[in-house]
Amino acid sequence: MNNFKKSLQELLRYPSAIIGGIFILMLIGVAIYAVISIPYQKAIDLWRGGEDVWYRNPKNVPPEWFNLFSSKKQPASLYINATHGNYKKTVVDNPDGTKQITLTYTFNYQADGFPQEMSLYFNNTYSSKQPYVTIHWLAPGERNIPVDNLGVAHAQTFRFGQNKNLLNQFAGQNPVIGLFTYTDPKNPVKGQYQVVIDGTTYEPDADIDAEFVLYGRVYGLAGTDMYRRDLMVALLWGIPIALIFGLAAALGTSVLTMIIAAFGAWYQGWLDELIQRITEVNLVLPFLSILIMIGTFYSRSIWTILGATIALSIFTGSIKSYRAIFLQVRESMYIEAARAYGASDLRIIFQYLIPRMIPLLLPALVSSVPAFVFLEATLAVLGLGDPVLPTWGKIIDDAWANGALYKGYYYWILEPAVLLVITGLAFALLGFALDRIFNPRLRGM
Repeated sequence: MNNFKKSLQELLRYPSAIIGGIFILMLIGVAIYAVISIPYQKAIDLWRGGEDVWYRNPKNVPPEWFNLFSSKKQPASLYINATHGNYKKTVVDNPDGTKQITLTYTFNYQADGFPQEMSLYFNNTYSSKQPYVTIHWLAPGERNIPVDNLGVAHAQTFRFGQNKNLLNQFAGQNPVIGLFTYTDPKNPVKGQYQVVIDGTTYEPDADIDAEFVLYGRVYGLAGTDMYRRDLMVALLWGIPIALIFGLAAALGTSVLTMIIAAFGAWYQGWLDELIQRITEVNLVLPFLSILIMIGTFYSRSIWTILGATIALSIFTGSIKSYRAIFLQVRESMYIEAARAYGASDLRIIFQYLIPRMIPLLLPALVSSVPAFVFLEATLAVLGLGDPVLPTWGKIIDDAWANGALYKGYYYWILEPAVLLVITGLAFALLGFALDRIFNPRLRGM
């Protein structure tokens, strides 16, 4: 315990350790929040759901905080329905069994840009006779623009930007722009807008309901991709996946490498020769190529890739370094004393040899985490990531496949890339400080 407190006090002397530790704690905190707020199955369903799940989201738009750095404020997405937003519904029963239903959606528009699109998602109830609706657009200045008259099915989507009546009214101009302007096609008129649906049903139990969605030019904290998915889901879940993969691979590799090196150095003979020959063969094998083959021909599961990564990373140059140190420790006086009082081979290995290497193990373990985190992302960018999990590498892969850089969607690549850099930098800073503390050659420098 005293040694631990002394090491912790020594560690706090290094600003790099403090900065790295703070970032790592923040990553761990966000990872816990992500797992609790978005359970595993929900995250998978959201990420694989596509437009059926994210139908309210715009396509390929940056985060809302982009407006903080722009003089021209882009509109954020909004939706109005029976349980959300300024929604009003009135029903009048007629003596002939028909009903007059009026739906009113009110919103205040203050953006400097135009929406991507606007849609009405009808969800109607009837047996055989379709309800009939008239849609009006009420704009500031008492403008009342008739949109369309139509019969509506049980589930039907009405898109303002694709409506033929509006295209004719605005002489081929984008109706979404025309509805927000008077004479200036570049600047929308700010103020209160209303979408009014006057409907008629022809059956006693029939009903009309609809949801109004305005697709903005910015969305949420992370923006969206081409499938309307909120990138925040993958950015949040990418943290626990990256940490689990990186820490598990680093811990498994470091510990197993040390144990195997200790057994070889202690028993020597044919066991040591076998370990050294396996290491030499493994050193010339193409590590990444083997992982690509496993992902292509066997499985892309993250657990399969993790197991293969650990197996291929055990017999590396570290095993020779540990062996050289263990051979020196093997000749120490306290090892001779342990053998003299009859300590077993396993006791000597696990209680006398390996504990001596823990100070050298910690810096190497922490410093190797970023390499494994980047490895997982690299495989995903190559199309060999886990097909189910939302990860940072999958975001970058989707962005690359859809030409994000060429189309100006820089946020799509920069967000996961910045998180990868922060994660790598945090562990590198902490590993550097640990190396300065535990490595005798660097101590005091």
